Amino acid sequence: MTASRVEVRRGTYHDSVTLMQVSRQAEALPGVEAAAAVAATPVNLELLARQGFAVDTAGLGPSDLVLCVRAADDQAAAEALEQVEALLAGAGRGGAGGGSGVRWVAAPPSLRAAAGRDPDLNLAVLSVPGRHLHYEIAEALQAGLHVFCFSDGLDPATEAACKRVAAERGLLLMGPDCGTAILDGVGLGFANAVRRGPVGIVGASGTGIQEVTCLLDAAGVGISHAIGVGGRDLSPEVGGIMTLHALDLLAADPATERLVVISKPPDPEVARRVAEAAAAAGKPAILAFPGLDNPPRLPMRVRFASSLETAARWAAGTPTTPGTPEPRPPGPGAPEREGSPAAETVSGAVHSPRAELPGGAPAEPPAANPPVVTPGAIRGLFGGGTLCYEAMAALAGVVGGVASNIPLRPEWRLADPHRSEGHTFVDFGDDAMTEGRAHPMIDPGLRNERFRREAADPQTGVVVLDVVLGYGAHPDPAGELAPLIEGALADRPGGLSVVVSLCGAAGDPQGLDAQAATLRAAGALVTRSSAQAARLALTAAGLDRPAPRPGREGGGRP
Repeated sequence: MTASRVEVRRGTYHDSVTLMQVSRQAEALPGVEAAAAVAATPVNLELLARQGFAVDTAGLGPSDLVLCVRAADDQAAAEALEQVEALLAGAGRGGAGGGSGVRWVAAPPSLRAAAGRDPDLNLAVLSVPGRHLHYEIAEALQAGLHVFCFSDGLDPATEAACKRVAAERGLLLMGPDCGTAILDGVGLGFANAVRRGPVGIVGASGTGIQEVTCLLDAAGVGISHAIGVGGRDLSPEVGGIMTLHALDLLAADPATERLVVISKPPDPEVARRVAEAAAAAGKPAILAFPGLDNPPRLPMRVRFASSLETAARWAAGTPTTPGTPEPRPPGPGAPEREGSPAAETVSGAVHSPRAELPGGAPAEPPAANPPVVTPGAIRGLFGGGTLCYEAMAALAGVVGGVASNIPLRPEWRLADPHRSEGHTFVDFGDDAMTEGRAHPMIDPGLRNERFRREAADPQTGVVVLDVVLGYGAHPDPAGELAPLIEGALADRPGGLSVVVSLCGAAGDPQGLDAQAATLRAAGALVTRSSAQAARLALTAAGLDRPAPRPGREGGGRP
């Protein structure tokens, strides 16, 4: 017998990371089987229902707090609920303080006040509820600060207006919805411990930046700067304002020798302007837009890659496999003409480099030892949107339609992101999936719950996951995921394969080598790029023979 308690606190707000931490602490209490402290968003309420908690959802919204506990008996449930409330009451409070030698300084009342106290301040990091975002961005720009904006909440027109102001003042507005940047070797948001070097990156994708910088680091090549610009910068409404400004800054940076621009498929006209700006920078450049079928016309010294791994290979100057174009950075030889071989598109079908993880472990299984075939649907569960796009693009080139909440084509959109349809890939970092929740790279709970369901589904043959390391991410993602993988494979011996795209660098705090070893010990196939993970998934499902692609007007639902 067990006892459940559910309580609702109307108009009570705590940030999602605090709620995640409190939930985990409560689940560790004696006698507690499950505990959750969540904002009452649709995603969270559905998850609570699947966990067996009966919540009256009438009138609830994101500003309301729901507390749920399931324990061995009524007394244990009541005590656990009291503990949850005590933890929430203490959240955000400082230590007792007041000891000798401690001097408390009042926090500045605003960003401009903080900038006035310290003339060396030049960057503001914003992570606030979306309704306050426009005001805080305006305050930071008025104070002459560059802005790294992790939060989202601006409409495209307001975002464009703010970015025009920033560019006019020579400032960076990285975001809204910017997950990653590395400036002068300092990581912001989700960033990896990668070496310094000659490659400058501009990215409308946080995990896209992370994969390219980590692949470069594994190849012994470092970066000068990685400037995130937010996921909507290359939309027609925003027009690439910050991407163009960032390219201008990198063009003037003597430490930057070649350029990589990363994005999900951009607006075609914006992509054309970005290609021209990259050419005007006067440095070899490559545009990496996973999922884009029709790249823009490429000016001199600019190339196109349909995968992140190919862009990283080009930036590292690594030869490709035999029989494919070599995406080497153009040298200082004869001038290139548009349409010349040096300006041709770099094929996204180039196999990933046989990079090694620390300790000499191969990043992908040798060709002589292919995965055991487990036929069935391929289900991708990703925390990184661009990593999801890259894997879907590799998959769609073979199987055709791939259903998703961030589809490659509008007709492939999932009717319900919580239920799969054939080959299905879900981005758990999408805004609709993170409302009222910490990002899945911090809190993988929602994806873990979906993994259990997909792995138990007899229609599933392969599950593909990304695991992203680095500063700001979960301290041990492999340790949390490995028991789930091991249990799922044990429940379906010979009927299920699990493939993991591991994005990380040797210097990351989680330990790249240890994370890879943990995942392999659980039975997962581990590689270093999402495109290669998709290719391994196709092999594991017995689908690695290309099929004719559907026509642009056809295809229907997957």
